[in-house]
Amino acid sequence: MKIAIIGTGAWATALAQVLSDNGHSPLMYGIEASQVEDINHFHRNGAYFGPLVIHPSIKATSDLSLALKEAKVVILCVPSGAMSKVCLTLNEALDHRVTLVNATKGFTDKNERMSTIIKSSINREKRYPLVSLIGPSHAEEVIQRHLTAITATSKSKRRAAIVATIFSNPYFRVYIQKDEVGAEIGVAMKNAIAIASGIIEGLGLGDNARAALVTRGLSEMTIFGRHFGGKLKTYLGLTGLGDLIVTCYSFHSRNFKAGLAIGKADDATNFLATNKTTVEGIRAAKTIYELALKHHIDTPIVNAVYAVLYEGAQPSIMINKLMQRPLKEE
Repeated sequence: MKIAIIGTGAWATALAQVLSDNGHSPLMYGIEASQVEDINHFHRNGAYFGPLVIHPSIKATSDLSLALKEAKVVILCVPSGAMSKVCLTLNEALDHRVTLVNATKGFTDKNERMSTIIKSSINREKRYPLVSLIGPSHAEEVIQRHLTAITATSKSKRRAAIVATIFSNPYFRVYIQKDEVGAEIGVAMKNAIAIASGIIEGLGLGDNARAALVTRGLSEMTIFGRHFGGKLKTYLGLTGLGDLIVTCYSFHSRNFKAGLAIGKADDATNFLATNKTTVEGIRAAKTIYELALKHHIDTPIVNAVYAVLYEGAQPSIMINKLMQRPLKEE
C-alpha cells in the first residue's frame, strides 16, 4: 500500500520504518532538501538519528503532488504550530479520498486540538473519519524497533481498526479507542507536566518530588480533560498515564530536557532565548492555562509552569508556593 507521510522529522521517519517493516511503501514529503537527499541516497536521516541506517525502501520527496499521488493513507506528522497551514495546503492538493492519520500531539496557537483544526481544514469528501496515532512513544526507540504500544484513536471504530492493522507488528502494538477529546488532551497536556518534571530533576529535588509531581499531574490532567468530555478510563490508559510516564521520566523527551535546563538555571530566560527545538509543552502550558482560567478549572501545576515560562517566575519559588497551598483531601 502506498502511504504518504507529511513531514521528514524524527517521528515521521520512525513511522515510515514501521510501515516499511510491514511491507508498505511509505513516501515522505519534506521541505528540507538535505533530509530528502539523506533519506534517498544514504538511507538515513542524520539530522535526527546520526549514522543509523533506516529501511532501504523508505523514500522521500519535496514534491507534494508526487507524495499524494495514488496514496491510500496520508499521515500528518508536523509540529503543532504548522498543522493549520499544512492542512490548508493539503486540502488544495488532494484529488481523491484518503485515510487521514494525525500523528502530532499538542494544541494550535488558537488553543484548538489537532483533530479540530484538521477536520475544519480538509474537506469531508477528501478524507475518511480522522484517526490519531498517539500514545507513549519516543522516535529514538521506535526507530530501533524497541517494543512500543500506542493507540489508534477515532470516533470511527472501523477506521481506527484499519489504521491499527496497517501499523501493528511484533514490536509496535496499536490499541483502538474512541475517546478523541480525552486522548488528545492527555497527550498534549502531559508535555506541560513533563517540563515541570524536568525542572524538579534540574533542581535536584529527588524521586519523592517527581513521584508527587507525576501523580498530581495525572490528577490535574484528568480533571481538566473530563471537564471537556474526556473519559476517566482514557487517563488511566496509554494516552493518559502511559504518555505522562514516558515523557516525564525520559531523557529522550524534549519537554523533560527543556525543564531540566530551566531547573538547573532556576530560570527560564536563557533557555527560551536560545532554544531552537520544538518543545510542545511551552505552547501546551499557555493553552491549558488560558482554557483553565476561562472555564474555572483548578490546574496549579500547569499554572506554575506557565508562570515560569511566560511571567519570568523563578522555578524554585513556584515549587515552594505549590507546597505551601492550603491542605486538602487527595
